[in-house]
Amino acid sequence: MFYTAFVSVLKYALISLFIKLLMSNTDHRVVITGMGMLTPLGLDCASTWQALISGQSGIAPITHFDASRHETKIAGELKGFDPNAYMSPKDVKRMDRFAQMAVVAAIQAQVQSGLAIDSTNSDDIGTVIGSGMGGITTLLEQAQVLSEKGPDRLSPFTIPMVTADMAAGQVSIMLGVKGANFCAMSACASGSDAIGIAFEMISRGDISAVFAGGAEAAINPIGIGGFNALRGLSRRNDTPLTASRPFDATRDGFVMSEGAAVLLLESLEHAQKRDACILAEIISYGASADAHHITKPIESGEGSINSMQRALTRANLAPERIGYINAHGTSTQINDATETHAVKCVFGAHAYKIPISSTKSMTGHLLGAAGAVEAAFCALAIRDRIIPATINLHHTDPDCDLDYVPNHARHQEINLALSNAFGFGGHNSTLIIGRFNEVRP
Repeated sequence: MFYTAFVSVLKYALISLFIKLLMSNTDHRVVITGMGMLTPLGLDCASTWQALISGQSGIAPITHFDASRHETKIAGELKGFDPNAYMSPKDVKRMDRFAQMAVVAAIQAQVQSGLAIDSTNSDDIGTVIGSGMGGITTLLEQAQVLSEKGPDRLSPFTIPMVTADMAAGQVSIMLGVKGANFCAMSACASGSDAIGIAFEMISRGDISAVFAGGAEAAINPIGIGGFNALRGLSRRNDTPLTASRPFDATRDGFVMSEGAAVLLLESLEHAQKRDACILAEIISYGASADAHHITKPIESGEGSINSMQRALTRANLAPERIGYINAHGTSTQINDATETHAVKCVFGAHAYKIPISSTKSMTGHLLGAAGAVEAAFCALAIRDRIIPATINLHHTDPDCDLDYVPNHARHQEINLALSNAFGFGGHNSTLIIGRFNEVRP
């Protein structure tokens, strides 16, 4: 196990020079100028962030459907979400809930950024929105219509509402942006990969700005029932606020949540030209595959080691430069132990000095939106010099022995943060986010 991990780290260290040469002529700096967010903790960035650093949980009994027959009866639902406040009732009816969330988050990001979109720049602004499940709620509802009433009663919007790319499509339509427009679909790494792909597009000089992030709305009978069948969800129905407990020895599965986050990424030149307020900088992105199993991460941690090492190598960063890690940290036995091992392999002795937290302890797991939400959390942690806690961490697991910032947020200067997102199918995605300085960190 350790030999495999050592070989992986060595391999990516050896290609550092090649990557630097490859990027030397095309590397545009990429900054964040706007963020929008909807989570079980709040319906915008400000309310979500305040609840997060206060250590609140957004987990509660399911209200979207009658979950009495399900083993898991808790989830992280949006509270009071009304898309009609942002778009017409006609548009709302033509979108699955996940697409509605993406549009609202994108509008919030645009408003914060102050970016005006018109015929002079719309061709140079793109959209990349990830989703792991797409319009699964619409699919379930229309399958019931088909069964009970027949094919003639299906909605003509069934297919457009179901397809996972429609979050990106609807954001493009609603904001009037005409650059590259597509979906990143890599299970629970989707939101992170969407930001990574957007980062690469801007870095290469293909486009000047991209609305990038993730959206998910899968709290329905098949979503909850399907993950129960995989034995993936917590069954702590009587204590929802403490059900998500990453890295705790008594963890028994993740808690499914819904929501969205969209970040407006711009080239530094584009942002400075319009005198935009820069929130943070995307420093690097790394991705890899386990090539191992459809649901379980490889126990050596090879895949997640590779994604973290790729991100560090691409930015020519020593591991010791990272000041905070937002862990994937799902609250499952295998993920948390494997991720801990992978961090140790990449960071060595420094792993014990890095504050690490799983914000899923409060938000639950937003599946394909998780990576985008957590990237935004990294930017906010850097801005406010506050590291969110891992709440519900009370029982020590010998396989999880790092500094997980237990139970209370910590005030600390952060210049570089690393965010991990992993997904079924062996997807691994790592983003490095930094404090913006005139000179690259």
